[in-house]
Amino acid sequence: MGSMITVHHLENSRSQRILWLLEELELDYELKTYARDPKTSLAPPELAAVHPLGKSPVITDGDVTMAESGAIVEYLLATHGQGKLRPEPGTEAFRRYLFWMHYAEGSLMPYLTMKLVFQRVAAAPVPFFLKPVTRGIAKKTNDSYLNVNLAKHVAYLEAELGSRPWFTGDELTGADIQMSFPVDALTARGRATFEMPALLAWIDKVKARPAYRRAEERGGTVEILSG
Repeated sequence: MGSMITVHHLENSRSQRILWLLEELELDYELKTYARDPKTSLAPPELAAVHPLGKSPVITDGDVTMAESGAIVEYLLATHGQGKLRPEPGTEAFRRYLFWMHYAEGSLMPYLTMKLVFQRVAAAPVPFFLKPVTRGIAKKTNDSYLNVNLAKHVAYLEAELGSRPWFTGDELTGADIQMSFPVDALTARGRATFEMPALLAWIDKVKARPAYRRAEERGGTVEILSG
């Protein structure tokens, strides 16, 4: 295929799904792993040398540098996929594919990120007299806003996965790979609050795939913080 694909992989991050995609496509790639700051859990400054935003995932493919998970998935499938993991344009499956590719980070992940942020707000070290205030704000936001909205998403996702084995239809596609991180986060952070048997079965099915396991062997297991 010419130049070697390099994945600039931040440990315990969304870039794990790019490794999974490459393993599903059986493509050769080089892995450059970056460690998070042990105190802040942030990406190291070395990533900024690869892409100005200094975040992961980023891939390089010859002279091409691509960031953003969804854009990377689309690029790899268009450039190296040879028709795999992508429904035929113009079909209902392709329309679902487009939807889930954008829904993953555009609609679902923001609520899950906010849930983690407010979990940290509640646990943040503050003077004892402020503790009830910060915990109260976090609890009210979680109960009256985040969980209310996440309940709608869980019901929607449960209905969708109740009617088909994968998000776009009968076959695994790049949209499932894109959805894997937010569903992993949702099932980790919401299993104590929501009933989600279809989502739990789906993420178990994902993690049992040989390509997913190979990606974990190379990039490490993603530990989602629960809440």
